Amino acid sequence: MNEKNQERDVYSAVADPTRRKLLHLLADADELALHELTPHFQMGRTAVSKHLAILKKAGLVADRKVGRETRYRLNAAPLKEIQDWVSFYEKFWTDRMILLKSLLEEE
Repeated sequence: MNEKNQERDVYSAVADPTRRKLLHLLADADELALHELTPHFQMGRTAVSKHLAILKKAGLVADRKVGRETRYRLNAAPLKEIQDWVSFYEKFWTDRMILLKSLLEEE
């Protein structure tokens, strides 16, 4: 997958710990401006802004202009794709644990 497609990919977007923290911060608030998000990181506004841009391309963040300020909010809908993928493996492991339990009870 090339770099441009990775930026639009939800999995790639949430793979970075900084972006996961941004999503967490946005989940706890209705909207936050860049200047409200930046103090939570040991990086400058430009770097935080680049992370927000990747999240926006993946559809995980929406923004709106309020005067000269851009406010960001979480759009959690694309995370459903990850939840669906993980839930498949949750069923896999649940089935395996049930099998293991029955095998242990037979012994």
